[in-house]
Amino acid sequence: MTLLERLRASLAAPAPAGLLTGDLIEGDPAPAKAAAVLVAITRRPNPGLILTLRREHLRQHAGQIALPGGRVDPGDASEAAAALREAQEEIDLAPDAVTLWGAADPYRTVTGYRVIPILGTVAPDLPLTPHQHEVAEVFEAPLAFLLDPANQRAVTAEFQGRMRTCHEIEWEGRRVWGATAAMLVNLSRRIGWT
Repeated sequence: MTLLERLRASLAAPAPAGLLTGDLIEGDPAPAKAAAVLVAITRRPNPGLILTLRREHLRQHAGQIALPGGRVDPGDASEAAAALREAQEEIDLAPDAVTLWGAADPYRTVTGYRVIPILGTVAPDLPLTPHQHEVAEVFEAPLAFLLDPANQRAVTAEFQGRMRTCHEIEWEGRRVWGATAAMLVNLSRRIGWT
């Protein structure tokens, strides 16, 4: 079974034990805001994952590598619709260019969002254009590298006055960390990567 077949089949299975649930700061009574990201996988012999580099001036997650996505708006029919809308806004990815597979496990961010990863595939080498205000760069990283637990590392650092553990993945001088890395860790755990 290929990596893509394993990943797609895993979405129909119950969530395995050991998934990362989020960064909720203890004592935060605020309800989570709904958000969705698009896990856009390129259909290649060695599939890639489309990622963005957020601009440095943004109020949240500035300068971080992220999956295209954002808040679910009242007009969005579903989390999948929100992820597709955000991907079109951020990287000019047409919704009809994505073959949707379904949703993976939610993740609660330290900024108060409950993020649903929406998985789907896209053709390779699509002409994607980063949104001038939000996205500094759009690029593709090898999916197998990102999902390999040997490349995922837990790190501890101080955040808002307390120690916090998060995950990071280093690829070609780029650091994928925080919620994006956690969702990738969950996908590798979901497929039982060993």
